[in-house]
Amino acid sequence: MQMEWYNIWLDALNNFGRLYQGRDASEIIEIKALKLLKGKDQDLKLHLEKVLKSGDYSGFQAECLTDTWIGKDRWAFIDLSAGPFSWGPAVGGEGVRTEASLPSVEKTIGSASEISEQEAEDRLQDAIQEKFAVFGDKEHQAIDILLAEIDIYELFAFKHCKGRKVKLALCEELDERMRDLRNELQSFEGEEYDESHKKKALEALKRMEGWNLFSDTYEEFQNYTVARDSFLAHLGATLWGSMRHIVSPSIADGAFHYYEKISFQLFFMTQEKVRHIKQLPVDMKAIMDGLSSLMVPSQKSMFSPHLLPLSEDPALAMAFAVARRAAAVPLLLVNGTYRKTVRTYLDSSILQYQLQRLNKHGSLKGRHAHSRSVLEVPVFWFIYNEPLLLDKYFQAKALSDMIIVVQSEPSSWESHLHCNGHSLLLNLRQPIKAAVAATAEHLAGLLPLHLVYGQAHETAIEDWLWSVGCNPFSITSQAEKTFRIFHSQEHELVNKYNYVVSLWKRVSTVTGELRYVDSLRLLNTLEDASKRLSTILQ
Repeated sequence: MQMEWYNIWLDALNNFGRLYQGRDASEIIEIKALKLLKGKDQDLKLHLEKVLKSGDYSGFQAECLTDTWIGKDRWAFIDLSAGPFSWGPAVGGEGVRTEASLPSVEKTIGSASEISEQEAEDRLQDAIQEKFAVFGDKEHQAIDILLAEIDIYELFAFKHCKGRKVKLALCEELDERMRDLRNELQSFEGEEYDESHKKKALEALKRMEGWNLFSDTYEEFQNYTVARDSFLAHLGATLWGSMRHIVSPSIADGAFHYYEKISFQLFFMTQEKVRHIKQLPVDMKAIMDGLSSLMVPSQKSMFSPHLLPLSEDPALAMAFAVARRAAAVPLLLVNGTYRKTVRTYLDSSILQYQLQRLNKHGSLKGRHAHSRSVLEVPVFWFIYNEPLLLDKYFQAKALSDMIIVVQSEPSSWESHLHCNGHSLLLNLRQPIKAAVAATAEHLAGLLPLHLVYGQAHETAIEDWLWSVGCNPFSITSQAEKTFRIFHSQEHELVNKYNYVVSLWKRVSTVTGELRYVDSLRLLNTLEDASKRLSTILQ
């Protein structure tokens, strides 16, 4: 199955290469643009035509190139041969995607690099310092020091000595040193050494049997080397991270329940009076499509837009003024320079408290506020002329009883994040992606892809490696309306789940009436249905 998948994608890449062979970049871009404009995605066509007619391309930014990706239909990939890539907070920190985040094929199990004598000496000294730095000032047994030395020489020889066209003089020296180490290990067979030391020495000697790392002739190297061990350990850790971030991600702390209907109360706050919602600088259809994409097939979404000019509502204007703050935010740019900027932002906790006070009087409640089958979600959308954020860095935030979104005029706002040496720019005119992500957290506790629960410290930790893909939680994509990840199978999953539940109810009823023959017949049907359900869940 894996080879079949590999061959399909290899054929696709070869066909793509043959299709565009001999064409320059401008021709390829023109062909792809025409395909998009003549494609089947009507929403994308309308959006592109609207932008092309307006001539305003300020909101379009170059996508961040990555070597990992999360697709829409239950797939993800890692390209270990691409790069180097980096992204995340510009100031660095734990979990930031760097050039060393993924295992390097070239540096571990790849072909030996043709480096000079001086470079080889420097790399060997770096490896020795790194290995023995772990030992610290504590006293260690002679056998442990010998084993550490063997590990260093083995890894170095496998990377820089085996398969070289021109043999390094350093490799010959290491070959002699390895013979001395073998003799020293054999000396541990004496009675003056304890059994644990003898066992370690014997295991090391068995490991060194058949080694021919420094020879001129090529031999199949079948021992499980330190290099391969290091590579596979790093790869295993990467795959485990993908499980924690993609397959079974952490969710926010809270109780999240299913409701048949979700009623979004959209409150658009403007500085000045606007006569009609159609005059607002928002794409209402894109907002509703984005929020509706969060619904499961059995749910229904409803929207109630409201206009609330701050100039006509003193209480609301006071809430906005009290929550408004300004702070000097330090920025470390990707080129290493330091800059301090003054940012205007809304304090979400203060604003939430002020809006809760207004809501007690019922002025911000919808008609479904007290319904048991309908969840009413108030979304407060502040539209401001000057650059405005939430809590210094965010365009939208999910709070316990509301969602707050801010929108302002700049279409290219330099954020605190970077990608491949360039600052990531936020389009403050279009906070739809951030609003969808905040709504997903409010409804189901879904968190940004770089956040996960760390069991060791019992707190949230960051790993930006998987903050990729065409989804609202990714910092490396500008996608807004592509949240429908697994909806193709959701409907079938819900139907099969309901079928299994109904069968259980019938079995319990029939058994209660002492109709054992019928109950056994239903149990066989239930077993088949459960197997089909488990197949989908896998």
